[in-house]
Amino acid sequence: MENAQLMEILLDWNIWRKEIYTGIERTDQLGKIEKLASSEQVTVISGPRRAGKSTIMLQYLKSLLSKGIKKEQTLFVNFEDSRFINLDVNTLNKLYAIYKQNINPSSKSYIFLDEVQKVLSWERFVRGLHERKEANLFVSGSNSQLLSSEYGTSLTGRHLDLEIYPLSFKEFLSFNSISVADNLDYVSKRDTLKNLFNEYLTYGGFPKVVLEKENKKELLKTYFEDILFKDIINKYKVRESEKLSTLAYYYLSNISSAHTINSISKFIPLSNDTLDRFSQYLNQAYLLFFVPKFSTSLKEQAINAKKVYAIDTGLKNMAGFKHNEDFGKLLENLVFLELKRQKKEIYYWKDRYDYEVDFVIKQGLKPSNLIQVCWDLSNEKVKQRETRSLERAMEEYKLNEGTIITQDYEGEENIGGKKILYKSAVKWFLGI
Repeated sequence: MENAQLMEILLDWNIWRKEIYTGIERTDQLGKIEKLASSEQVTVISGPRRAGKSTIMLQYLKSLLSKGIKKEQTLFVNFEDSRFINLDVNTLNKLYAIYKQNINPSSKSYIFLDEVQKVLSWERFVRGLHERKEANLFVSGSNSQLLSSEYGTSLTGRHLDLEIYPLSFKEFLSFNSISVADNLDYVSKRDTLKNLFNEYLTYGGFPKVVLEKENKKELLKTYFEDILFKDIINKYKVRESEKLSTLAYYYLSNISSAHTINSISKFIPLSNDTLDRFSQYLNQAYLLFFVPKFSTSLKEQAINAKKVYAIDTGLKNMAGFKHNEDFGKLLENLVFLELKRQKKEIYYWKDRYDYEVDFVIKQGLKPSNLIQVCWDLSNEKVKQRETRSLERAMEEYKLNEGTIITQDYEGEENIGGKKILYKSAVKWFLGI
């Protein structure tokens, strides 16, 4: 590409000569980036496309200006720009040379490279700048394997990582201009919060979807197709794209349930190896997550069925009709995502009598917390089943307390010296 073309792209994306709208501020995420940046390591931001990685980087870039950094010291490049062709490390070197020559010839820079996985050998460029201490570097990508073995070991020990997910429920409320300070505040806003939580459950937390008033489902379908085609089919040159799409729909239609590759092969005519490989692609693109059964044996973890969760409940609802019995599964998925945001090590538990606990939180070498999710506990048989499962797991792991998250039931029970806490979903997500 010619220098003039590259300069035109840079001018369109940067704040040197104009203001750029950066949306509603996600304060918690900005705080995390600021903390990582203070280490002067390369900050690597990963997460699904459309979750807000680009916006958050731009928000952090603008925050630097309030600390005395000049506009010309910042460089932002979005490699999703359709004008880029044949992206490789030479393109990066050329862009950097144009920037240094025309915008910032002498000062240390803050460089933001968005969707950098599209650039062949990008890590060589980043490592070079980092070692020469010419810039503070921030890179983002829509692949959980952004710094896996496929990129070699160029940045080993030189980076710190941050995963960006769609909005948490707290962030969702802030996008709707709602804040909850304490329990009294919660009580006064209870009906509003309940309605907003149902909307969050239905359409999820992708920022633009939250702000969209009319075409939420159409937008979610576009996101789903972009993830499949841009992050998987094109990247891995998948020939059986229809079957990959069928597998993705199958998983999304059956979230919060355990699956094995053998069981799926009965519905989708692909070899076990191909199904396993496609499942890994869906995971690496942040569309789906797979949670193993807790066991002290790694071999047993590997062979047992894994529970599947979606990156966003809106995508699950886009994939099929929402039935009343889905509310529990959707709530369980949201609880999973919140635990992921908290960087918990997550498993599920099931014994030989089919008693099951949705989430086992491991700390160190053993479980530290047990969480059960049940939308409606009004049926006494359902309540007994849920509490009995929790009791059995508490007995096995010698824990004295377990939690059941429900639609709105709250309380506390002591059964055989063991405490069961019932938490309403909204209050649990808000931490009150």
